Amino acid sequence: MCGITGVFAFNLVGKFNMINVTAATQALIKRGPDFQDIYTDGFVGLGHRRLSIIDTSDAGNQPMWDESKRYCIIFNGEIFNFKELKAGLQSKGVFFRSESDTEVLLQLYVHEKENCLHQLNGFFSFCIYDKHEQSFFLARDRYGIKPLLYLMDEDKFLFASEMKSMLCYGIDKTIDYASLHTYLQLNYTPAPHTIFTNVKKLSPGHFMKVAQGKMETQSYYDIPFSKDTIDQSMSYEQAKVKFKDLLEASVQRRLVADVPLGSFLSGGLDSSIVAGLASKHKPDLHTFSIGFKDEPFFDETNYARLVAKHFNTAHTVFSLTNKDLYEHVHTILDYIDEPFADSSAIAVYILSKETRKHATVALSGDGADELLAGYNKHEAMYRMLHPSFKENFVSSLGGLWNALPHSRNNSLFNKFRQLSRFAQGMKLNVDERYWKLSGFANESESRQLFSVTALELFEQQQYQERKSELLKSVGSGSINEVLLTDMKLVLPNDMLTKVDLMSMANGLEVRTPFLDYELVNFIFSLPDDFKINSSLRKRVAQDAFREMLPDQLYNRPKKGFEVPLLKWFRNEMKSIITDDLLSKSFIKEQNIFNYTEIAKLKKQLFSSNPGDVHARIWGLVVFQWWWKKNVASK
Repeated sequence: MCGITGVFAFNLVGKFNMINVTAATQALIKRGPDFQDIYTDGFVGLGHRRLSIIDTSDAGNQPMWDESKRYCIIFNGEIFNFKELKAGLQSKGVFFRSESDTEVLLQLYVHEKENCLHQLNGFFSFCIYDKHEQSFFLARDRYGIKPLLYLMDEDKFLFASEMKSMLCYGIDKTIDYASLHTYLQLNYTPAPHTIFTNVKKLSPGHFMKVAQGKMETQSYYDIPFSKDTIDQSMSYEQAKVKFKDLLEASVQRRLVADVPLGSFLSGGLDSSIVAGLASKHKPDLHTFSIGFKDEPFFDETNYARLVAKHFNTAHTVFSLTNKDLYEHVHTILDYIDEPFADSSAIAVYILSKETRKHATVALSGDGADELLAGYNKHEAMYRMLHPSFKENFVSSLGGLWNALPHSRNNSLFNKFRQLSRFAQGMKLNVDERYWKLSGFANESESRQLFSVTALELFEQQQYQERKSELLKSVGSGSINEVLLTDMKLVLPNDMLTKVDLMSMANGLEVRTPFLDYELVNFIFSLPDDFKINSSLRKRVAQDAFREMLPDQLYNRPKKGFEVPLLKWFRNEMKSIITDDLLSKSFIKEQNIFNYTEIAKLKKQLFSSNPGDVHARIWGLVVFQWWWKKNVASK
């Protein structure tokens, strides 16, 4: 787990970027606090920041060369099956100088080239420089657990783990208004695009080759799903057994580390399963949870303590007040180097910061909701696909639900909000239904936020083409198709981005057992009703581990990892919103947004019917803070 960056200059103009490799590498220090090294060779520069996990000796440092001095690797991630791969290479006569997974990956590439990717079980982004061919080979893991940004023009190719590193090269910072339009709806920017026109993200499951001033990108993995790939011969009982075996094997693979390792434990189903399986193979397992003293509705620490006691783990609870949470907001806003407005990142940041005091690696339950239909929207989509009198009745009262007050901070008003979204969703086609339930604003609301100047720069056709590409997996709207779309859209661009950014800001590696590719491939061979029915979400997971988990974990509502944004915006952050970031003078000077629409949002924020406006305000706050720091100030 590290930070990587590099330059491939195609001419003397591009070569000027070589002077920035050191600064670009240093910008990734929080990702890799243990060691830094840089290699430069005429028109090539490679920088690496190391977080030592496997083979913490100097032999594992990077950039790392093979024995012939032809191939050089910089690598961010972990290869969990590296010992098996190493044994296979040794049987062919390959000699190893270290105990690191990095050297195994390098040697596997030397012998297998891009075919090595199919053999890797882990998460990664890496670059291998072939000095003889004068080429780069870059790859990103199957589900996008690790990030990789790049820029290509006639003079150079640049890449890095984070945008803050890319900015060190003095890149052009022209805003991509199609990306901004999407961000204002989803609160994140989906790959392969970024907030800047010229910077892209390598998509999950893809590799690229750069040589002779040209770039070629290819897919090496896609989730193997179609209606024809569903295994009709497997019974539900057989599926439970195989699911349990595959997940336990995945957890075991992710327990290998030469540094202290623990597990996040929220008290929900997913993290409880992971902690329970880990404790079977690591009796001294340390578990960590975060609680909210001032927000009992969102506090699950009682369940986490119950699970920790059940599995006899050493358990630590970080119990926080709203003041504790708020004290980290400015630090987090400063670290976000591309607009990203999932507010639960605040809680993940603090959990990672506190966990890092005890461990360098933590297991998590991320990915289970997207794989197994764990979100509210999945239940809503299921009910829309199988409507009864109840669903049709709710839909017929859409006007009533819209007229009632909406707020996430009141259980009754939150129910009205959910019923309103459900009624609206029932009337949409499957693509628009999915898009609505995945976002916080519709296209019209987002576009109305643009100033006249921004509207002139916004290309509607480009946006629609990107949206269509993002939604092509939705198909007929079956649950498996919805989950497939989540795996390609929500998981890599929101959930995994959040965890990577906030954990690496604290030098903590987070491993996700639910995203073992063998497990993912198996789950997508199962029919919809193995995952969700009219009474149970994540059905196969709940039933497979029912005997292992405490009874109290079942039949209770799912809680989000939410933070009290509405309270902050009306109190501690009121001044920064009204007098600074969203003030009339700043909005007019900036000339990106339409102040009339901003004023409406602010009015709604301080009304008795805020709805989801706090999420939209947070998206604007994050963008404005980022813009002031990274665009306006340079």
